[in-house]
Amino acid sequence: AKEHATAGASIWRWASSDEGIAPDVVMAAAGMAPTNETLAAIDLLEEDVPDLRVRMVNVMDLMRLESRRSHPHALETEPFNALFTADKPVVFSFHGYPSAIHQLVSARQNPTRFHVRGYVEEGITTTPFDMLIRNGTSRYQLAIEAIRRSGRGETREGARAMDRYLLMIEDHREYIAEHGHDSEDITSWRWNRA
Repeated sequence: AKEHATAGASIWRWASSDEGIAPDVVMAAAGMAPTNETLAAIDLLEEDVPDLRVRMVNVMDLMRLESRRSHPHALETEPFNALFTADKPVVFSFHGYPSAIHQLVSARQNPTRFHVRGYVEEGITTTPFDMLIRNGTSRYQLAIEAIRRSGRGETREGARAMDRYLLMIEDHREYIAEHGHDSEDITSWRWNRA
């Protein structure tokens, strides 16, 4: 934890399935809820699309994303690419406005490969997980984005998983309409892989 905090951004190998090889997609997050949902998305992908190589990157210091010529905390190009690769799609979950992350990575190589999900001012009085869904940052939406961006949406396995996640979103909406709170499978989810 101390090393991660000092680095400001690092690969969480224990949550990654790329085994140090080039991933198919990078899942990145900044903030507590986005990180939790990203981990839950990775858990879903491991179960439903097990051959998808995912790299998990957690960012604590957003200035690490900035160009080195713009901020002294920014990563040099090589360390930045060691985290995010130079050419793979990045699904980035953030608790703020997506444009903030897009602005920070705009001077990086191929910044259009960053697909940021964040607060888009949707939802008012609702459940915490429904707020995530309304803003496109739920585990299901992040997993769908990872499948699409990795090119696996064209496979039977990927299409089946995306359909399943869309149904889970609908099931959630029906559940909160009836009960007024998030279901226990959402609120009790914990990372449990070794």
